Amino acid sequence: MAKDVEVVVVEQGVYSAKDYQDPPPAPLIDLEELTKWSFYRALIAEFVATLLFLYITVLTVIGYMHQSQTSPDPCAGVGILGIAWAFGGMIFVLVYCTAGVSGGHINPAVTFGLFLARKVSLIRAVLYMVAQCLGAICGCGFVKAFQKAYYDRYGGGANKLNVGYSKGTGLGAEIIGTFVLVYTVFSATDPKRNARDSHVPVLAPLPIGFAVFMVHLATIPVTGTGINPARSFGAAVIYNNDKAWDDQWIFWVGPFIGAAIAAFYHQFILRAAAIKALGSFRSNP
Repeated sequence: MAKDVEVVVVEQGVYSAKDYQDPPPAPLIDLEELTKWSFYRALIAEFVATLLFLYITVLTVIGYMHQSQTSPDPCAGVGILGIAWAFGGMIFVLVYCTAGVSGGHINPAVTFGLFLARKVSLIRAVLYMVAQCLGAICGCGFVKAFQKAYYDRYGGGANKLNVGYSKGTGLGAEIIGTFVLVYTVFSATDPKRNARDSHVPVLAPLPIGFAVFMVHLATIPVTGTGINPARSFGAAVIYNNDKAWDDQWIFWVGPFIGAAIAAFYHQFILRAAAIKALGSFRSNP
């Protein structure tokens, strides 16, 4: 593992180097991963985590809709704030539980962003996305199995563009929302920060969960908040409504664009990867 050395000017003509370990880029195709049990353990962790994520959050959405429509109290149920807490809180819990096994992606957009930054191989990225989507389908399937009447009556927690918003507005909301999430993931797991601030790795799940919480507060009125293609896909498969499928492209294109922008911004702007590759534009003595 090579060291990435940051050179800082202390006084005129005097340089001090700050060393920290930067993991090497993941290979594009790593067939050796397919021979390791740890890889399949990571796939299982992603599958189960996404299943639990959809089960809890979709139940929360359906429960809120049922309470709000059957109770005369306008404050009945958890409200939008509670739904946002459910999504953000579950991400916090599940990232904390699975980070040491699979990295705690639980989201194809996060996996895609990390793949673009060469943090994971193509094989791992593709199979992670498959595991996440299957987990989401199973999670929503469990909700429907346990509460079929409520599930069908209240829309199955499926994402769709809400009345009064254009497709461009919905797409923009998904792009910006996913950018916030994936940018937070990169910042919270940055090895440079981890080396200088020992508390950063321990607290990483917290800002990631808060990012999900804040984005939900902003975009639930627009799209119901996707920012996770597996979450939107799993709900659409089980609910299987035309409107959910008509808008499905928004919940894939938007998050993938947002994740790509976040990866580029963090790696090539904040971390200046392109400049470092050219020798930091500093002439050798």
